[in-house]
Amino acid sequence: MKLKVTPKSIVNHLLMYIYLAISLYPLIYLVFISLKDNTEIFFTNPLGFPTSLRFYNYFHAVQAFNLPLYFRNSVIVTFTSIVFLLVLSLTFSYAAARLSWKGSRLASNYVTTGLFIPTQVILIPLAVLVRDMNIANTHLALILPYIAFNLAFSSMIFYVFFRTIPFEIEESAYIDGASIFRTFLVIMLPLIRPALATVTIFAFLHIWNEYTISLILITDSSMKTLPTGLLAFTGQFSTDWGPMAAAMVIASIPMIIVYLLLGDQVEKALSMSAAIKG
Repeated sequence: MKLKVTPKSIVNHLLMYIYLAISLYPLIYLVFISLKDNTEIFFTNPLGFPTSLRFYNYFHAVQAFNLPLYFRNSVIVTFTSIVFLLVLSLTFSYAAARLSWKGSRLASNYVTTGLFIPTQVILIPLAVLVRDMNIANTHLALILPYIAFNLAFSSMIFYVFFRTIPFEIEESAYIDGASIFRTFLVIMLPLIRPALATVTIFAFLHIWNEYTISLILITDSSMKTLPTGLLAFTGQFSTDWGPMAAAMVIASIPMIIVYLLLGDQVEKALSMSAAIKG
């Protein structure tokens, strides 16, 4: 099948390539910086390819700035938060969207109001609550807020997808003798895989890169995550930008891997959403 080349298609492809270049350039530039020293970054070669590949910056970032410790803390906090977030949002959304019980609509609206509460408004009460619960400077001090702050968005996405599934599918399962739990796990969850991937990616990006809450609630250097741990690269009078960029490259790798693994499902979720609107 031959594609018809028209002026409009040429312009569209050209615009897409320009957008691709604009999107990739910051990441490529970050990799370039991670292989330079401060003199080359600011004076001799700020925009070009590194004159010599200084992989020492990566070893320096790992050995001198406790990068493995910050990386481990971020993995623990992010993985645990996402697991409990998915469990809570999936079960609540399924109950609100597919089951008949008194107050389901009110509960759904109450959870959705969390989308309209700015994080900055409750930072001080949150810090006081964490102190009173004696969980300051622990992983739990970050895990619980991250679950709470992402619960509204996740529940809304799952609720919308559950509502698009025909009720006849569940009725057939019940007639065949399947319990509500088996129906949920075996039939419903596979049908909303695009939504699962979408929520996982957005939650991962938000939690992995979150800075403000971690900065306020975690003061022990041994419990810091990657965003706050990168402050160790900033000195009082100077900053070694090469190792800092190397640490940022390392911190970006998990996000790229997660998107590569789940990106296709996100595209399916977007196409399904467009079909539903249509």
